[in-house]
Amino acid sequence: MRTPKTTLCCTALAIISLSVTIGARAQSDDDKKFLATAAQSGVNEIKLSQLAEEKASNADVKAFAHKMVVEHKRLSAQMKPFVTEWSIAPPTDLDDDHKKEYAKLNGLSGGDFDKEYIDEMVSDHATALRDFTSEAKDTKDVKFRAAVLKGKTVVAAHKNMAYDLKKKL
Repeated sequence: MRTPKTTLCCTALAIISLSVTIGARAQSDDDKKFLATAAQSGVNEIKLSQLAEEKASNADVKAFAHKMVVEHKRLSAQMKPFVTEWSIAPPTDLDDDHKKEYAKLNGLSGGDFDKEYIDEMVSDHATALRDFTSEAKDTKDVKFRAAVLKGKTVVAAHKNMAYDLKKKL
């Protein structure tokens, strides 16, 4: 037979344990903001890269664009459970700045297109890398941090590839 003191201690431990578990999974507003930004960035990269798959004149730029489409779709899929769980509306189209960039790119051809697209990829991936680095450091959600660190590795590789291509064009 348990004493009231033992029951009280067990109850307290259960409540503390539950709150720690919930706290580890609870996302902050900053986590949600990062995830929304990352999701938008993914849509932007995919749509600009799909255009580059069609319009790029340089074979390396076309191959890079294809890689961006494939890997950003994969990255979006890895983040989707968080988007769903946290009730974030996934973006479906380019943001306003990237709509302007898309229109600009659509009006270019040949080497001019290739250079502008790669310049945009260097810039976008540098920004994304800063965001992923900051989020990986700041988030308290262990599972989300693991996903962010995976994403950071992918984004860093993309930035380096884009920068190397930029030097060749």
